[in-house]
Amino acid sequence: MSVQIRFLPDDVTVEAEAGEPLLSVADRAGLTIPTGCCIGSCHACEVEFDTGETVCACITAVPSDQPVLTINLFVDPTW
Repeated sequence: MSVQIRFLPDDVTVEAEAGEPLLSVADRAGLTIPTGCCIGSCHACEVEFDTGETVCACITAVPSDQPVLTINLFVDPTW
């Protein structure tokens, strides 16, 4: 299933497949999500879905339950 992903604040939109890793989708869109541990424990890669849910992009895949998803990329100056 194809999902339209919109990344904020850059307002970049890209098509992704359900189950595709969020880090890969962002990379293909030309965006960088900072990473630290790549296992979800350091939270350097936290992003927020338009639903308000915060997830670690390193361990999260594109969900299959919606055709459009907006993701807000946080900027943490400590990373």
